[in-house]
Amino acid sequence: MSLGKNTDGGAGRPAPGRVEDVRRGNLVRILASLAEPRTDPDVRPTRADLASRTGLTKASVSSLVAELVDAGLVAESGAARDGERGRPGVGLELSTCRGVVGMEINVDYISAGLLDLGGTLRIHRTLESGNRGKSPQSVMALLAGLVADVAAEASAAGIEILGGGLAVPGLVDTGSGTVSSAPNLKWHGVVLELHGLLPGAPQGTLLHNEANCAALAELWYGHGVDFQDYLFVSGEVGVGGGLVIGSRLFAGPRGQAGEVGHVVVDPSGPDCSCGGRGCLETFAGQEAIFAEAGIPDGTASARLEQLTALLEAGNAAAISAVSRAGHYLGIAAASTARLMDLSAVVLGGHFTRMGPWIAPAVVRSLADYAPGVVGPASVAISELGQSAALLGAAGSALRSVLAAPQGLRPGP
Repeated sequence: MSLGKNTDGGAGRPAPGRVEDVRRGNLVRILASLAEPRTDPDVRPTRADLASRTGLTKASVSSLVAELVDAGLVAESGAARDGERGRPGVGLELSTCRGVVGMEINVDYISAGLLDLGGTLRIHRTLESGNRGKSPQSVMALLAGLVADVAAEASAAGIEILGGGLAVPGLVDTGSGTVSSAPNLKWHGVVLELHGLLPGAPQGTLLHNEANCAALAELWYGHGVDFQDYLFVSGEVGVGGGLVIGSRLFAGPRGQAGEVGHVVVDPSGPDCSCGGRGCLETFAGQEAIFAEAGIPDGTASARLEQLTALLEAGNAAAISAVSRAGHYLGIAAASTARLMDLSAVVLGGHFTRMGPWIAPAVVRSLADYAPGVVGPASVAISELGQSAALLGAAGSALRSVLAAPQGLRPGP
């Protein structure tokens, strides 16, 4: 739908059946403008600022803002001068009293967190849990308990939850809430009962791929300010990937693009959980790195701590294992960059802990296999850590709220 300026009368007046569509679109424009990053976080836009940014009349903006304040989506935040002359206007911001919940199921943990409409992660809870091979019902029940704790904390803080997003490490069908294939969880064709996670939330809960969520979080809260086109590689038990092109996630026609963990980097390599052979995951997944470094069995967090300690101590086996992973990661990134015309690579997940040791190996590999395509300055380490997928899932829910503001009113 193309949204023009509001018309106040005359020949440009929209047809009666379209007036509500135009108003809905203009509400979205106001919210989108308020959601834009501010150069000075202490200076909030006024109604006059919004009129200038959106091209709407001041009268239209005042009416739209009143509706959004009444809906509890926008809050007035004190006086802010409109210019050199005239009385101060009233600063506006997205409400911090309403929010969305991001959730993640991974192989060895679950997590949930509350993101307010202003984009601040107010609550973040993680629970270690060995989920590989567990029934989806038991994992969802555990997650529901964690989400209930987050919801109770949000309620105590006076924050109303409007919806949520759940990130899972596998191929998903968002429309039906189905995990099509999550080899590391051993889930295939599983329909998740999402409605029980946030009962009563008007926007409900949507299912997303974990790596895509992390790539979006990087776009919104991380290196998206530096790169417009990049491959995001998420290291966990498996290896996931997300493609961002023109500052937009590219998921492909079936939502399965970016599966870099299952790009073949050595046809004679070991068997992979996906049923293939020689996939990147078999060289750069956690198990492959731990085994190569000689780190014994244990919880993933404990083994990662041990690996980090060995790297910092200059242990040759650990450094070799991480360099080997970076070499193959660079091969996969080189192929992806050439195919998709990408100019940057961002490493997230467990790769952030290995950054100083794995990034140089990735740079060398890219120079060997795709010279001049992705330079050293365009290989970046994410700073979002383990919260990336959760932030992306919550951010997607937040944007769904901002894209459909009508009908949302504060709860009792």
